[in-house]
Amino acid sequence: MANYTAADIKTLREKTGAGMLDVKKALDEADGDQDKALEIIRVKGLKGVAKREGRTVAEGLVAAEVVAEGDGESGVIVEVNSETDFVAKNQTFIDFANSVLAAAVSSGAADVDALLAAEVDGETVQSKLDNIAATLGEKIVVRRVARVSGEKVALYLHRTAKDLPPSVGVLVASDAAGAAVARDVAMHVAAYSPNYLTREDVPADLVENERRIAEETARNEGKPEQALPKIIEGRLGGFFKENVLLDQAYAKEPKKSVGSIVAEVGGTISGYVRFRVGS
Repeated sequence: MANYTAADIKTLREKTGAGMLDVKKALDEADGDQDKALEIIRVKGLKGVAKREGRTVAEGLVAAEVVAEGDGESGVIVEVNSETDFVAKNQTFIDFANSVLAAAVSSGAADVDALLAAEVDGETVQSKLDNIAATLGEKIVVRRVARVSGEKVALYLHRTAKDLPPSVGVLVASDAAGAAVARDVAMHVAAYSPNYLTREDVPADLVENERRIAEETARNEGKPEQALPKIIEGRLGGFFKENVLLDQAYAKEPKKSVGSIVAEVGGTISGYVRFRVGS
């Protein structure tokens, strides 16, 4: 009988994220040697890479960091995906995601291809990813990276489950005055997921389409002709309040807009980015 205990099985599962049966088989083959068993799992994982290509990776985490940049700050955020939440909370996976973030910060990578080619700990992110995927036995994906710069950048990370790493991340760029409420705004963004910062950011064709729909709807409802302009603008305003950050009702004070809250401190919000795992 192989020389290992239940504690050895638990330790190896925590290191690799592999299933109970796979861990026991590896320990049997390695006669209880942890290092050899880990190598066996990795080799089998490498052989299974091609088989994992079509698998769905809907779990994972969001990691972010704010660093000094010139006279201001820059926030960097990455999303790294796994197949299961079991791997998502594995420390090996979390450490890998943090190294991806470090590579994004140091390299200035603006897209995933550049990030995968960046180096961290003496190897490329892609090479590190391949090795981690082999060890964990799951398809691992660096899905996206983004950055926001400003005089100040606020960061908010949200966990949807206590035992899982953050799955929602928000960065909000502001001026110095706006920094007083920027983190609260970031929390609002996490909850309400606006699509645009200002009305001016909404594509003109989308606005015209919403205006057309509002007019057709009002006419179909038999609204009087003279009332149409006001009704159309009212419904268009409702569209902006749903989709535009500065127009949205502020989460902490719904009777006020996010824009009015920022204006009260004499500040401005210049940009934001929101990542949610799998969306």
